[in-house]
Amino acid sequence: MIKSMTGYGRGEAILSGGKMTIEIRSLNGKNADINLKTSLFPKDKELEVRKTLSERLRRGTIDLYVTWEPNADEAVHPLNAEAVKAYYTQILALRKELPGFIAPDDVENNALLAAVLRLPDVVDTGARKSEAIGEGEWPLVKKALNEAVTMLDTFRSTEGAVLYKDVTGRVQIILDLYDEVERSAAERLDAVKVRILKAAEDLKVKMDPERFEQEMIFYLEKLDINEETVRLRQHCRYFMDTIDGEPEPGKKLGFIIQEMGREINTTGSKANHASIQKCVVRMKDELEKIREQSLNIL
Repeated sequence: MIKSMTGYGRGEAILSGGKMTIEIRSLNGKNADINLKTSLFPKDKELEVRKTLSERLRRGTIDLYVTWEPNADEAVHPLNAEAVKAYYTQILALRKELPGFIAPDDVENNALLAAVLRLPDVVDTGARKSEAIGEGEWPLVKKALNEAVTMLDTFRSTEGAVLYKDVTGRVQIILDLYDEVERSAAERLDAVKVRILKAAEDLKVKMDPERFEQEMIFYLEKLDINEETVRLRQHCRYFMDTIDGEPEPGKKLGFIIQEMGREINTTGSKANHASIQKCVVRMKDELEKIREQSLNIL
């Protein structure tokens, strides 16, 4: 059964310092375009993560997000005491150099300290994050990553079943419409012949019967759609064989759809009949919907 390239997966790892949540989202794409939108993974593990995603998800635009929830005792960000002292001392020294200096009271001191705490590098918000994955905890993170990938893969399979039903149903509609085209084809050729004979009669043109038959055969051969009928049915059969028999048929289906469109367009150019033209328009509409859906097939 085919798979969609659209999916979502989630996994969690309980580590010594808190909980790490891994979320993966995938959309359609020609190749595996992997984006790790996190700085929490150790640099030496990023290549392993990319390899896992590439091997198991194969194709698509794949975005990985990681969120970190520290334990209650880890949630308090440590202060950089040296930075606080340096900022506070420099500000007091600067105030003493200003005209009309008055020693600050307790209220001013508190306000000054609050202002210092908002300055850069005073609160170390990234210290714990950079150490979120402790020594020996990578297997837990890897397990969460695999859980997220498995969930996403299951999502893809479910979406793939919906895609399969939709595109194969539309291929059958195209075949049914071509049955209508074939039923109209014989009627169309007879109508063309009658129209030409009537035009010659109205113009009072004297024709050599044998030459007329030769020219008529030559003209009707240009309108014959038997070759297009055979080729389109072959393409539809090849489409079904590919979607049923290959694990990742998406790219190949795109090429088959191009060939199907070529035969439908040629049929339209040869139609010269209102009913056939209507069928051709409907087939083009169905084929365009198949093309749109096939872009999301793995």
